[in-house]
Amino acid sequence: MGEFTTTIEHRLDQAHRNLQEARSTGDDYLADTLTAEIEDLHRLAMDNGVPLQR
Repeated sequence: MGEFTTTIEHRLDQAHRNLQEARSTGDDYLADTLTAEIEDLHRLAMDNGVPLQR
């Protein structure tokens, strides 16, 4: 596994954890921002041929 793949996976894991936290505290703005970040990371992974578990 390359460093790029590891970084993408780490950032996705962190974003998903933060999204859960934002939703549980009712922070809609942060939840929307994190959802957009997750979508961007998925797009970046797909564009670079990085297979993702999620």
